[in-house]
Amino acid sequence: MPWRYSWSAQRPTFLRKWRITFTRAAPASLATCFGRDAADLGTHFVDEEEEEEAPETFVQQLVPPVQLLVIGDGPDSGALQRFSETLGWSAVQLENAAELSGSYDEWTAAIVKTHNYGRDCAVLRALLPLGLRYIGLLGPRRRRDQLLGDVLDSGVEGAGNVFGPAGLDLGGDSPEAIALSIVAEIQAVFAGGSHRPLRERRAPIHAVPQDVALAC
Repeated sequence: MPWRYSWSAQRPTFLRKWRITFTRAAPASLATCFGRDAADLGTHFVDEEEEEEAPETFVQQLVPPVQLLVIGDGPDSGALQRFSETLGWSAVQLENAAELSGSYDEWTAAIVKTHNYGRDCAVLRALLPLGLRYIGLLGPRRRRDQLLGDVLDSGVEGAGNVFGPAGLDLGGDSPEAIALSIVAEIQAVFAGGSHRPLRERRAPIHAVPQDVALAC
């Protein structure tokens, strides 16, 4: 059996594990036992899948919040910050590549918008080797191609996750509309969305667990 932390029996330990999950960007599984005959009622963390899932146990996957690096300033920076806060993300405002000194992992996204060709090049040289799932680049395609060409010519590899021009085609050119289109694209990338309208989706909007589907 995997080790577990019971909310009812070990509340301080449960909260400590919860903090670790979100501060160290470590996904975890949270199980809640609610049946009368369950051996361990309450909520606990598990570090691996149960070999035999109890029928009266609800298991939920917890993923860390996205850390959004906003590199450069502009009219849309405030809106990016507000949207990030609404989604529970952690937005970090940076000015240039020299400030990229934090801990970045698969739950980190970056927006490059210094509006200066040389600074954008320096930022991309620092970001591309990190293997981030999303690097958004503001500006037209021609500028993106020139930037990536110069960065790759310098020996840096890994341009596959550069999204430029950043954002989905939602219409509108206000700072709020631009920020919304960028945040929507990041959400789709991290959540595995199709970027398509829901009315074109043939499958259910929300995934149905296999055992529930078989019971229907």
